[in-house]
Amino acid sequence: MKIGMCMFLWTTSVGRKHEGLLRDIKDTGFDGVEIPIFSGTPDDYCRLGTLLDRIGLERTAVSAMGDPSMNLIAPDATTRRRGIDYMKWAIDCSDALGATILSGPLHSTLGKFSGSGPSAAELKRSVSSQRAIGDHAAKHGVTIGLEALNRFECYLFNTMDALAAHVDAVGHPNIRAMYDTFHSNIEETDPIGAFTRNSNRIVHVHISENDRGVPGRGNIPWAETFRALRASGYDGWLTIEAFGRALKDLAAATKVWRDFSETPESVYREGHRHIRDGWHAAA
Repeated sequence: MKIGMCMFLWTTSVGRKHEGLLRDIKDTGFDGVEIPIFSGTPDDYCRLGTLLDRIGLERTAVSAMGDPSMNLIAPDATTRRRGIDYMKWAIDCSDALGATILSGPLHSTLGKFSGSGPSAAELKRSVSSQRAIGDHAAKHGVTIGLEALNRFECYLFNTMDALAAHVDAVGHPNIRAMYDTFHSNIEETDPIGAFTRNSNRIVHVHISENDRGVPGRGNIPWAETFRALRASGYDGWLTIEAFGRALKDLAAATKVWRDFSETPESVYREGHRHIRDGWHAAA
């Protein structure tokens, strides 16, 4: 198991100006960081990867698609092609960064709703889009971890069972699933069972409190979660995903209207202890 920290708490564009923060994250005991990919070129991420190597941090990548003009499940083939091209770019950047996992709700447009649940046609189009993305990911040694989100942020996949069924339908080794404790706490009647039933498809895990604040301070069933993770044999990343008000656009997208911690430092320092101690206790 490796412990990671998602940089969404501070920025969607990590660079040299964050070196001091990255070094403190390393000194806290983290194995790596999760790097947002929303802009830039592969060369930019290659330089960032060199900086992370120098600090001694491994990395994963995260992205999302908020532009309806590149919706991967749209009826229009040109729109879907733009979405596939975006994903190919994000995969190229992840590869340059040195990340082998690219996760997020990378199946449909974030925050765009049709007014009803997913249709059979949308799911069929998604299978086709994801297979094309998977082929490109395989060439670069990157695995996509698709994320089920709560019903207020997307409509295509809200539960782990629905997401896992779709991953099976895609049937591509580079298109897998991720598990997020925040979203599961909202949508699943049994969050632990949702993980356990689908653990063989899961390649990444977000550790996120029910209020998106400091892990361990809220009502997520952490002891049961860590026991289920260990019992499944999961040995990948446990990455803290928390949000604040530092970035107005990101705060608006995640519906963050108040601070959930005294300081960002309390999130990653207390959060690291929480994961480390919870993992050990689950043994």
